[in-house]
Amino acid sequence: MPRDATYADDERSVLLLRPHWKVLVGPVLGALLVVAAALVVLVVIPAGKYAAVARLATAAVGLLALMLWLMVPLLRWRTTTYELTNRRLRMRSGIITRQGRDIPLARINDVSFQKGPLDRLLGCGRLLVESAGEHGQITLTEIPHVEAVHQTLFRLVEEEQPPNP
Repeated sequence: MPRDATYADDERSVLLLRPHWKVLVGPVLGALLVVAAALVVLVVIPAGKYAAVARLATAAVGLLALMLWLMVPLLRWRTTTYELTNRRLRMRSGIITRQGRDIPLARINDVSFQKGPLDRLLGCGRLLVESAGEHGQITLTEIPHVEAVHQTLFRLVEEEQPPNP
């Protein structure tokens, strides 16, 4: 595997994450509703002179709705990554235009996590990272295995801090 050119010489990837799969549950259910609604409309279209055009229009609208309800969230999930290296926290997102943010571990002041009842069942949560600088606190939502990520990030931040004299 070729080395990523955006890494520093002594930098290595420790953890690469995507948002938890639960973010796709709503879009999948919405897609199922779109398909069911399109099938109902196709069945109730009466036979006649314009039935083929109406069915084609229904299929086109159904496909467009399916693209909006399922494909866009799926692509957003697929293109969102959180990477933890031994030097920084890297966040990347965007389908057409990419956005990125890097936080050096040396600038991170505090790391905490939050898990609601559903998050506890599914094994995910929110990671709150407070950094020195103009942006302050960053919330990373739907992080899988958030407690393990929290511990890893905290350990790496501690290792990156200069030793006290």
